[in-house]
Amino acid sequence: MKTAITTILAGASLGLSLAQAAPIDFDFKDPKGVNNIVFQLDAPLESINGTATGITGNVSFDPDDPTSIAGSIVLDVNSLTVPNSTMQGHLVGPRWLDTAAHSNIVFEAVAAANARTVNDSTVVDLTGNLTIKGVTKQMTVPVKITYLKGKLKARGGTDSDGDLLVLRSSFVILRDAFGINPGQNLDKVSNEIELSLSLVGIAPY
Repeated sequence: MKTAITTILAGASLGLSLAQAAPIDFDFKDPKGVNNIVFQLDAPLESINGTATGITGNVSFDPDDPTSIAGSIVLDVNSLTVPNSTMQGHLVGPRWLDTAAHSNIVFEAVAAANARTVNDSTVVDLTGNLTIKGVTKQMTVPVKITYLKGKLKARGGTDSDGDLLVLRSSFVILRDAFGINPGQNLDKVSNEIELSLSLVGIAPY
């Protein structure tokens, strides 16, 4: 009888553990409207800086297993802005990002590895498929992940209770790798584009 009770309790404990370990789905269409991606191109004659705010996507995350992170982030290319109106026109034009034909930039997570704790966050090496202007390249980037349980309402932008998932990353891509006016105007527009992502996903209860 004692063995049977022990088995039942062990099974219940295992079931509870599995329930607690279930991944959480986070929506990156931020109701507060502050998610952003900053891009910088530093060339000999000019330095170009801009931002993008049209961010959506869904990411699944298990706080007990950070390397299980999965999902995708989508950027509306038409939300990219630079201070100079002439540059803005070039940016969305056919030789550069061609927003009329390719309205979204997408990063889809494939795998994560090398999870390590940094203060109250976790850093992983995230491998994913980045699609820009119809060209897809696989790349691995460092991503800092901060899981904030029960902090949704405290952040503002919604009256719902829930969790937050904060993603931070900085990395460099090459514009010629994605057919963004390759080899042209390198004195004014660097081939290297530095991207900095500051994103928050929400999971209402």
